[in-house]
Amino acid sequence: MNMTLSKTMGLCALALVAACGEPEPSDNLDPILKGQIEDALARFEADPSAFMNALPEKAGAPSPAFSADLVKSRAFITAKNERRKDGPADAPGSNDLAKNLVDSLAVTTLADMNSIRSSSLAESAWSDDYWGLYAGSLAKRYSDPAFPQSEDWKVLTDYVRNKQPANPDDLSPAEKYDLLVGDVGKTLTKFNLDEGKAYYASSGKVETWMGICHGWAPASFMVQRPTKAVEVLAADGKTKIKFYPSDIKALASLLWASSDPATKFIGGRCNVKDPVKDANGRIKDTACRDTNAGTWHLAVVNQIGKSRRSMVIDATYDYEVWNQPMYGYSYSYFNPQTNKAYSTLSYAKVAVADYTTDKFKAYRAPGTTHIVGVSMDARWTVETYPSHATTDSATRDAISGARYLYTLELDSTGKIIGGEWHQNAHPDFLWLSPPGTRAVSASEPTGTQPAWDGKTAVPSTWQTAARTSSVYGQPLANVVESLVKISRQ
Repeated sequence: MNMTLSKTMGLCALALVAACGEPEPSDNLDPILKGQIEDALARFEADPSAFMNALPEKAGAPSPAFSADLVKSRAFITAKNERRKDGPADAPGSNDLAKNLVDSLAVTTLADMNSIRSSSLAESAWSDDYWGLYAGSLAKRYSDPAFPQSEDWKVLTDYVRNKQPANPDDLSPAEKYDLLVGDVGKTLTKFNLDEGKAYYASSGKVETWMGICHGWAPASFMVQRPTKAVEVLAADGKTKIKFYPSDIKALASLLWASSDPATKFIGGRCNVKDPVKDANGRIKDTACRDTNAGTWHLAVVNQIGKSRRSMVIDATYDYEVWNQPMYGYSYSYFNPQTNKAYSTLSYAKVAVADYTTDKFKAYRAPGTTHIVGVSMDARWTVETYPSHATTDSATRDAISGARYLYTLELDSTGKIIGGEWHQNAHPDFLWLSPPGTRAVSASEPTGTQPAWDGKTAVPSTWQTAARTSSVYGQPLANVVESLVKISRQ
C-alpha cells in the first residue's frame, strides 16, 4: 500500500545466496526466535487469510478484559469508536506519514536504524487503572472493603451515593478531591458517578472495559510519576486528606481525558465490523487499512529509539490493545521470498524482480525496488488495579506486548516508502502530545499562580475555579500538578 507518492527508478540487485540454491548464509539470530518467526511465516504461506485474521502473538500482562459476548459479536469495534478520543477523519495516506507524528524524523533507512534495532525507554510510562465507567470511574472506592463485588453500574454507584466508608481514608479519588477544594456539592464525584448513566439507561448495563484509558495513556508519560503518598490539608483548614500515588494518577488521567490538550494523530478509522477482504485476507477498504506498516516502523524507531519518548498506540481490531503507551521494541528480519529469518539486513532484502511469491504485489508503493520482511516485538505499558501502596516506581508497572510481522518497501536509496502487514490486528492510530504540552481545565486560573505545598488549604482562587471545572469533569491542573510535585519531594 502506498505510504508516499514518491517515485524512483528501479535498480538491479544481487539475489540472496540462499535463494540461489546455495547454503543458507551464516547468521547470528537467536535459534529460538528464528524458529518462532519461520513457523509463523509457514502458517502465513499455508493459509494467508487465516493468518491475517488471527490475533498477533501476545506476551506479558493483558489489558482490561472484554466480555466473551462482546468479542464474539465484534460489537466492540463500533462501541470503541463511540468512546475513543477524536482523531483524524481522513483516509490512510493523507494522514499516514511518520513525520507528522514523531518529535523528529531522524532516520528513514534500515541501515541508519541498525544501531537501534532494539530500544526501551529509560523508564516505562506509569501504570494505573483505566477507571471503568461501570464502577463510577474516579468515584470508585477501590480500597473500601465494603465496596460491592459487582459489575452492575447501579449497584456500585448507589453504594457511593448512599454510604460512607468506615474509614475516610477509603474515599474515592473524586471524593478526596472534592474535600480538598471545598466542594460541598461533590461536583466531581457526581460527574463521575453519572458517566455511565446513559449507557445503563439504553442497554441496562455499562461495559466493563469502558473507561478513561484515553486519558491515562498520554498522562502516563506526560505527567511525572507520583512517587509517594502525601497528606494535605483540606479546604476547611482542619481535615487532613491522604492521597496515594494511585489517587494522584487517577486525577491526572481524568484531567488528560476530559480536557483538550494539543495532540498529533496519524492513522485511519474504521467503523465496519467485518470489512471486505481479498483472497489473502488483506482488507480492501482503504478507510479500514489504518496505519501503514512502513509508517509504523518509522514512527516506532524514531520516537522510541531516537527521541526516547513514548507515544500511544490505539488498535480497533485487536481488542486487547486500546490506548497503550509504548515502552520499547526489538526487531529482526526475514526474507519474504524464502521465509527465512535473519539478523542481517542484506540476507533478508529482496529485489522486487526476484520476489516471485509476493501476495501483495498489486499494492506496493510506486518506486519500490526492494522488499524486506520485519518481525517486531513491541512492548507497552498496561493498566493495573489501584492500591493504597504508599510508594510507586517503575517496578510496579505492568508491561505487555505483541509480535508483528510485516514487509517494508524500500526505494533505490534504501528509504522506507511503504509496507504491508501480515496481520489485520495491528495498531491503527498512533498519537501523542508534543513535548511540554500541558492539559488544563476550562476554568484554569491564568497568570502567575501561588505555590501550594499542601500544608495550608488550597488557594481560594483555585477552590472557586476547581468547583467550576468539576462541572465538566475536569480536575484543576494546578491542583493535580501540585499533588504530583509534593509526592516527588
